[in-house]
Amino acid sequence: MPEPEHPAYDPLQPGEGEVIAPTGQGGPMDLALEEAESLEKPLGDTPSGPGEKARSLWSDAWYQLRRNPVFIVSSLLILFLVVISIWPQLIASGDPLHCELSKSQQGASPGHPFGYDTQGCDVYTRTVYGARASITVGICATLGAALLGSLLGGLAGFFGGWGDSLLSRVADIFFGIPVVLGGLVFLSVVTSTTVWPVVGFIVLLGWPQIARIARGSVITAKQNDYVQAARALGAGNGRMMLRHVAPNAVAPVIVVATIALGTYIALEATLSFLGVGLRPPTVSWGIDISNAASQIRNAPHMLLYPAGALSITVLAFIMLGDAVRDALDPKLR
Repeated sequence: MPEPEHPAYDPLQPGEGEVIAPTGQGGPMDLALEEAESLEKPLGDTPSGPGEKARSLWSDAWYQLRRNPVFIVSSLLILFLVVISIWPQLIASGDPLHCELSKSQQGASPGHPFGYDTQGCDVYTRTVYGARASITVGICATLGAALLGSLLGGLAGFFGGWGDSLLSRVADIFFGIPVVLGGLVFLSVVTSTTVWPVVGFIVLLGWPQIARIARGSVITAKQNDYVQAARALGAGNGRMMLRHVAPNAVAPVIVVATIALGTYIALEATLSFLGVGLRPPTVSWGIDISNAASQIRNAPHMLLYPAGALSITVLAFIMLGDAVRDALDPKLR
């Protein structure tokens, strides 16, 4: 009778009742044991297992922002500016319109650390209260330009056709208007002393930039596979626009609008400095800088503090926009 065939002996396969112990020499037997032990571990022990919830773009961006010192510093500074613009009485108890000519251009004194301006007004109080007008103009103009530009640019990019061509040509016309010259012409005929004419002018010249960014972002987003799949399944234009295109196209608009906010605050101060922006009795950093420009040699403190507050505010918003851009754009990581 032929003898039964026995399988070849494999040193890595233990027989019945046998246990293979590691040799400690780093050979193939130890490598096989390590692989077997790793396979026996449950999948839930690893942080990247299939049970872990995937992070979205916004959650990943927030994760990056919380660890960015530029974002933290700029956010705290902007929060402080917003608070004092709403409640300036928290750090300034005086009246910004109360002036004493006998104290004209005097330097710092107890209770008045920034000194007095030409009219004898407290520079510290006017600097604190000046944040209200600048922050109001910046936020309102940014919201208006972002909403109008996103709506027009998004619709033009999604539907295309003659509407897209018309929007592009209108935007080119507005891009050709010099901002300062347009402000001098437009605001010189306005007699209102409120912030709304300035806000309206900035929105009028600011929406084309947002519209161009929104248009390009929507064109890129609507070419993705999930949008084409939704269209093939019978989804309407409204559903595709709101559920699939807009959430994936809004990130560049947020970045541009955040950076533009600081630019709009500087533009308001420039127009007020030229005498066509905000006007007295409104308290504005641009008005104070304009009044102090002629006295820079005799009383430099009149120019130093409002100009410094304006520079810090613009820098804070630009830093915030840069941090948001780095977090929302994966290509920059």
